[in-house]
Amino acid sequence: LVANHLTSKSARRRIVAYVESYDDIFFWRTVLSGFENEQRYFEVMLPSHHRKLDRGKKAALMAGLGEAMIACVDADYDYLLQGATLQSRKVLESPYVFHTYAYAIESLQCYAPSLHNVCVAVTLNDRRYFDFEDYMRQYSEILFPLFVWSVWAYRVGKHNHFSLSDFNRIADPGGFNVQNPQPSLDNLRHKVSVKIRQLQEEYPDNKDEYLKTKESIKSLGVTPQTTYLYIQGHHLFDNVVVPILNKVCNRLRQERQDEISRTARHFTQRQNEMSCYEHSIVDIKQTLKKNMGYILSEQFRRIQQDLEHYLTKARTSPGT
Repeated sequence: LVANHLTSKSARRRIVAYVESYDDIFFWRTVLSGFENEQRYFEVMLPSHHRKLDRGKKAALMAGLGEAMIACVDADYDYLLQGATLQSRKVLESPYVFHTYAYAIESLQCYAPSLHNVCVAVTLNDRRYFDFEDYMRQYSEILFPLFVWSVWAYRVGKHNHFSLSDFNRIADPGGFNVQNPQPSLDNLRHKVSVKIRQLQEEYPDNKDEYLKTKESIKSLGVTPQTTYLYIQGHHLFDNVVVPILNKVCNRLRQERQDEISRTARHFTQRQNEMSCYEHSIVDIKQTLKKNMGYILSEQFRRIQQDLEHYLTKARTSPGT
């Protein structure tokens, strides 16, 4: 049986998929597994596998890509730049490069419709205490006009005047109250308005270019309601979503612990039940990193379409 398995494996065509970092391996494995069959399989690895300890996007893109070697990378702004830089052209034009559409893997892990399930996995409490989808929709709608300015700045080489770091500072919701999130949204709206007025004063003749950029990024799939998926992934993960999850999960944990204290018939039962519960709950960041709710997102569907197109073309190419 083992020998048959090994023979079968060796008969299949191996396609190496280079990724940027260790954290990316699991994500791209979930993507590529659906395309394995009796004819082919994928091996996801860092570019450093055969060389010195190189990793990162440039290392993945500089590998000798071809039919049996592809690069799977974060889109970053390269997708939205639409060929304005050399790296953007490489990401968009190479048939052997696949990207996340959303800014990064971390962005997809924060896919709003899946965040309630993350809370359930962490706390083992299924009460819908907070409306993640509504909050992220409002958060996105507030940020969208400023996000258009950010993309414009990078497309025309003005990012020294308005950098991603500048954008992220404004995009930080700051003090967040899970029971009353409106003040954080109001504060965000104020910060966005101030920055937009500043940019309009700095570039008074930019209205037409702004509107063109707005329509362009909307045609690429960015909507006012989903802007959060296209801002810097680590910022979204660490500074927006995890702080909210911490507060929501703390509340849900406390609720479950109160229920145990209230319903236990005696001290020993309470201690045993509490110990059992506390050993069952898991870490928020690690759970979010393994969150696969993004498989229902439009961005994930587009990644799948790109791979399907590539593999179909490879099957029909002469000599394959």
